[in-house]
Amino acid sequence: MADEPDLAAQLAAAQEQVAQLSEELEETNRGVLALYAELDTQADELRHANELKSRFLAYMSHEFRTPLGAIQSMTRLLLDRMDGPLTGEQERQVQFIHQNAQEFTEIVNDLLDLAKVEAGRIDVSPGWFDMVDLFAALRGMFKPVLTNPEVSLIFEEATDVPQVFSDDRKLAQILRNYISNALKFTPRGEVRVSARCMAVDGQDWVQFAVTDTGIGIAKESHGAIFRDFSQIDSPLQRSLRGTGLGLSLSKRLAELLGGSVGMDSEVDKGSTFFVRIPLRAAPSGDSTTA
Repeated sequence: MADEPDLAAQLAAAQEQVAQLSEELEETNRGVLALYAELDTQADELRHANELKSRFLAYMSHEFRTPLGAIQSMTRLLLDRMDGPLTGEQERQVQFIHQNAQEFTEIVNDLLDLAKVEAGRIDVSPGWFDMVDLFAALRGMFKPVLTNPEVSLIFEEATDVPQVFSDDRKLAQILRNYISNALKFTPRGEVRVSARCMAVDGQDWVQFAVTDTGIGIAKESHGAIFRDFSQIDSPLQRSLRGTGLGLSLSKRLAELLGGSVGMDSEVDKGSTFFVRIPLRAAPSGDSTTA
C-alpha cells in the first residue's frame, strides 16, 4: 500500500488539475458567450443593412417608374402619329427609345419585386384558375413581341391538368420570365410551354415547363443560373441587356407558392426551365409570407 504522504500528494495534484481544468472551462465559456454576443451584433447589423438595401431598392424603383412611364407614353404617341408623320429614321429612333424604356421598366419591376420579397411584403393569394385561361393570357401578352418570324411560341393543351388552387399572378410572373428569356436566346426554332400533373411522395403537383431550341447553357453554369445577377457568358447574352434578376426572382416566387424551380440545358441544343407547385395550395389563411 502507498504511504499516506504519497496519497496526500496524489490527491493534491488531482485537485490542482481539476482546478486548472475548471479555470480553462470557465475561460472557454466566457469566450463562447463573447462569440455569441458578437454574432448577435453582426446579425443585427446584417438585418439592418438588408433592410436599408430593400428600402433603397423600393424607393429608387418607385422613383424610376414615373419618368419611365412618361417616356413610354410619349413614344407611343409619336409612334401612333398623334402629332404628325415620322420619317423612317425618326421612327427607328423613337422605336429604339421605346424599347429601351420598356426594358428599363422590366428591370425596375424586377428590382422592386425582389425588394418586396426580401422585406417580407409579398403575400400569397391563392384562388382557383384553369390552364386554358392562364395560357391564353400569356399568349396574348407575348403576341405583340413575337417579331422574329423564325421562332414560334407554342402553348401545349393541358388536357390532363384540372383546376389549380394557387396564386396565378405569381405563377404567370414566373412563366413570363421563362418565356421572355427563351425568346431572347432562341434565334430560330420554337419555344414550347407545357403543363402536366405528377404525384411525388403522395402529394399532387403540377409542373410547368418552358422548352426552347436556343443557344443552351454550359453545364458549369447550371448551378449559378438562379442566383442574383447571374447571366450566361455568350456573345448573344452580351448583346442583350438585363440584370440577371428574373430567374432569381422566379425561384423566390416559386418558394412562396410552396414549390421549386429547376432547369436542364445543353449548349447549342436548347434549354428547359420548369416550376413545380402544389396542385392545391394551402388556404390563404395558412399561406406562407416571405
